[in-house]
Amino acid sequence: MVSEPFKAIILAAGKSKRLGPLTAAVPKCLLKLNGRTILQHQLESLARNGIEDITVVTGFCDEAIREHCGSAVHYILNASYETTNSIYSLWLGLQGVDRGVIIMNADVVFHPDILSRLIASPYPDALTVCFGEQLGSEEMKVQVKEHRVVDISKSMALINADGENVGVVKFSRQGRAVLFRMLEKLVSDGVVNAWAPLAFQKICSFHNIYAVSTDGLPWIEIDFPEDLAKARNKIYPRICADPGARSNTG
Repeated sequence: MVSEPFKAIILAAGKSKRLGPLTAAVPKCLLKLNGRTILQHQLESLARNGIEDITVVTGFCDEAIREHCGSAVHYILNASYETTNSIYSLWLGLQGVDRGVIIMNADVVFHPDILSRLIASPYPDALTVCFGEQLGSEEMKVQVKEHRVVDISKSMALINADGENVGVVKFSRQGRAVLFRMLEKLVSDGVVNAWAPLAFQKICSFHNIYAVSTDGLPWIEIDFPEDLAKARNKIYPRICADPGARSNTG
């Protein structure tokens, strides 16, 4: 199922203030969907796709995440989570890694076949994109030309946007090296309080990153209480209703 020994990096350091009291004392990735946490859902999707070497970059409520996952994963602590963002967590997570990686945000609920499609795609370096959805200022927008990602940012003009970044990405061993060099430069320049896709944007002008469509499979990024309600009431039930996904959704 996996053509090279991917390592997974899950970015879970943030404090998730936009969810208000829901995450005052609990990290977003430990919020539950029908009895299973978001993080558990992700770990099971990774296992289904043959990925067992997993590192979770923690920060806020580090101990709670460690207690939840136990020895099933490795951990890297972003002790500066209050003043940094996912670009810094990714830089921490990729240090010492010398192979292909799957990178995902810890707040994404997705059908496991989205990850399967990404891994099986012929592109060595690619990110999942949801095409055709109505986009606003909050979404991480992606511009695609001939299957290549040519721009990615939240501030992109809507007229230029072709879809939304899902937050599940793969890089080959060679691509990881390119990405890490860019992260090293950005962090050394003091760019630590930015989203990880900034690094993807910086390299896509000279290094091919391709778009892999979700093809209508259900997913959601959870940022606000209404996102969590939608995940619980609509998205996760759709995933569970698919016989092909039941083995890891219960």
